[in-house]
Amino acid sequence: MADGLDRGMGEGRGIAADPRLLAAGAAGLASAVLALWAFRGLPGGAFALWLTAMPLFLAGIGFGAFAALAALAVASLVLLVLGNSLGLGLFLALFGVPAAALVLARGHDGRLDLPFALLGVIPAIGVLMAAFLLGDAPGGLEGAMRQAAEVGLQRMGLPAHDGLVEELVRIKAAAIGFWVALALLVNAAAAASLLVRAKVIAAAPSWREARLPGWYPILPAVAAGFWLAAEEGGDAVTLSVLLVLLVPVFLHGLAGLHRASVALRGRAFLLGGAYAALLILSVPVALGVAGYGFYDILNGTRARRAAPPRS
Repeated sequence: MADGLDRGMGEGRGIAADPRLLAAGAAGLASAVLALWAFRGLPGGAFALWLTAMPLFLAGIGFGAFAALAALAVASLVLLVLGNSLGLGLFLALFGVPAAALVLARGHDGRLDLPFALLGVIPAIGVLMAAFLLGDAPGGLEGAMRQAAEVGLQRMGLPAHDGLVEELVRIKAAAIGFWVALALLVNAAAAASLLVRAKVIAAAPSWREARLPGWYPILPAVAAGFWLAAEEGGDAVTLSVLLVLLVPVFLHGLAGLHRASVALRGRAFLLGGAYAALLILSVPVALGVAGYGFYDILNGTRARRAAPPRS
């Protein structure tokens, strides 16, 4: 249906005759309103911030890449006029550009391999860019995260012990990358579900069928090498890059678990137990799921190579 909508501009004149432009305008305004609501500290602003990408996904998944880019342009213009450059930069870095990139990466065939990989690549690039931009600041990225951690602990009325602050510094950038990637995934899935209910698209993409490309494990492997070889002072940056690159592998492992358990009778109990274990023993279970993700990626790659070519 999106392909048919892409031809709408040739069937009429003006914005009102092109569904893509109508969708882009509405989505851009909605995304900008949500961002402004959050940046101005209004009630529910924290929740609104995590929803800023959904209108962009609604436009992109339902009406094509042009609608997503146009919606991003509209939202950026509104934020620049009614907000400030800092808010615009945060919006573009956290949700605007990543959402548009995910829509563009999906392509015409609907495959989710590249968008799935971008859930790790985009936050990793963000961490590296932040480290570069803050390179001249006292302490660099780690110094900025240390200051943010201390301020956050003080606002919560907790003592800013050196050990606790140090642990927060090591994982803070990775935690932001994880929650941004998760927010993008949830917003995209919710947008697709809403579009199916509205009968704009025939079916939503099945996330459990998504697979990371066979080359993706090279990225966390390289990041792990840099982390192990990093001198003291670079650990937080390299560790953050490694952790955010592992997020899609973890999600791939979850998707593989859903695929592998389809035919099992006690599937609901198995999946419920797995998610309960993630909540109780988050780190070791998450590492196990990521390990299964690596196995599934490599096993799937071998299977595709061994499959006979199609005639």
